[in-house]
Amino acid sequence: MKEIGRKQGAASPCAACKLLRRRCAQDCVFAPYFPADEPHKFANVHKVFGASNVSKMLQELPEHQRGDAVSSMVYEANARVRDPVYGCVGAISSLQQQVDVLQTQLAVAQAEAVHLRVRQTATSSSLWNSPTNSGSPSSKIMESQANSIFEMDMVVVDHTSYGDSMWSC
Repeated sequence: MKEIGRKQGAASPCAACKLLRRRCAQDCVFAPYFPADEPHKFANVHKVFGASNVSKMLQELPEHQRGDAVSSMVYEANARVRDPVYGCVGAISSLQQQVDVLQTQLAVAQAEAVHLRVRQTATSSSLWNSPTNSGSPSSKIMESQANSIFEMDMVVVDHTSYGDSMWSC
């Protein structure tokens, strides 16, 4: 069976063995997940978790779960390199703040849409009322409801205090 991390027929060591300056054995636990052409992946994982710990974690897992585990370790290691204090939690927190801001913006937009619909309904209903029916009790009720609705204040949210986006460089 051909291993993912190596080229068939080539004795090129995987990125882990290359970084650790050791001979890459045929049954190397790192080779399928840290190919020689992606040395940065293992470098960050090694820096954060250590080669021995990564090796132990991979050996304790069933083979079908190792790819996902390596993917998670690479993601966490890259996050820790970018943000040594918070790591992934910092990224999650930043995304949650963005979700909160967007939900607020959505609520404001929805409120404005409702306000405009009510205004349009009130305007169109006033066109249907004839001058003879303008003194009727139903038209007075409609008029008082429309006035109370239009007296509502719209909330304007200042988004400048939320800081920069996580994605801006």
